[in-house]
Amino acid sequence: MESVYESQLRGKHGQIEIEVDAQGQLVKNLGEAAPVPGENLQLTIDVGLQKVLYASLMRMLVMRPSATGAAAVAISPKNGEVLALVSLPSFDNNLFARGISSREYEKLTSDSNRPMFNRAISGAYPPGSVVKPMVGAAALEEGVITTKTKITDRGFVQAGNTIFYGWNREGLGVLDIIGAIAQSSDPFFYIVGGGNDEYGISGLGVGRLSQYFKKFHLGTKLGIVLPGEADGFVPTEEWKKERFAGTDEEKWYLGNTYHLAIGQGYLLTTPLQVAEFTAALANGGKMYKPVLTAGTAELIADAGISKTNMEIIQKAMRENVVSGSGIRLLDLPVAVAGKTGSAQFDARNPALTHAWYTSFAPADNPQIVLTVMVEAGGEGHAASVPVVKEVLKWWSENRTGN
Repeated sequence: MESVYESQLRGKHGQIEIEVDAQGQLVKNLGEAAPVPGENLQLTIDVGLQKVLYASLMRMLVMRPSATGAAAVAISPKNGEVLALVSLPSFDNNLFARGISSREYEKLTSDSNRPMFNRAISGAYPPGSVVKPMVGAAALEEGVITTKTKITDRGFVQAGNTIFYGWNREGLGVLDIIGAIAQSSDPFFYIVGGGNDEYGISGLGVGRLSQYFKKFHLGTKLGIVLPGEADGFVPTEEWKKERFAGTDEEKWYLGNTYHLAIGQGYLLTTPLQVAEFTAALANGGKMYKPVLTAGTAELIADAGISKTNMEIIQKAMRENVVSGSGIRLLDLPVAVAGKTGSAQFDARNPALTHAWYTSFAPADNPQIVLTVMVEAGGEGHAASVPVVKEVLKWWSENRTGN
């Protein structure tokens, strides 16, 4: 922030013009210009929240030695103000203020854990199941399903000779959209995304899935003032054909749609983007530019989901806490709504997953969105939910009076 706003913060130096003799002694003062102080800059960052979030994430990384890093973003769903932003591992930027040595700089740049990489805005990751509320909203809006649609999660869906498993191979039973989001049913969203003749569901298909992801501003920079923001990536059928031209992979398969519908495959998002679309789900569809300076709110888009359908998704995300994978948050003094995600990122080892949880609170009048991602952290309910719980407990007790 100091770098971005350097010209405003610095102000202007004063100066004195003098006449001196051959020995450099003052002869007369010819005039002077007074210095101009720099402008004040009021950040949106809540320093208390930032410290608690940083400390909680640090403890989680110590507890999960397999994790390679973490990121978290807290924003206001009312105006896009960034309340906290953490990327770990980090570094002491005072090293640069005093003049960093070449040895110290080389140590930072050669560290395989990339402490100078801002994971919160520059890291592009598969989001996994945190996208299911967004996919559900799209399916409701397009009439692919209704609240009366029931699908039986048998633990898998078969497409041709290929079986696509859910996280619970024994199956989760008969589910509607509320239960499917609360229990994070993969088969339900495979069918919603790709269709299924047994239920007479045509599915959203890759075209509409990509369209709605882009409506929620995935695959494009959000315009945060900090340098290095990543675009993320939303795949399309046309992109795959061009990218893999001349190979067996150039065709877009039904399995690709299944994976896209549960936030896997080629889809990539930043933690900031996940926080942004969560804010839109919380506030009724409004997309605000994420800002770090007070009084600079800017509405950049509307996701175009009806109030009725948004309320269904909000109810489903609350149910995720009441009876689903976010149940650890149920005893908080504030009502929370959210969604877990465990995203595979290494085809050679499907057991490796990034751990996500994205949330908003209070559920009936959202004031804060909190998104946590633990890189290679395992299951979202095990690695990210505890951080969300600790931070929202502090927030509730110190910012709401509960």
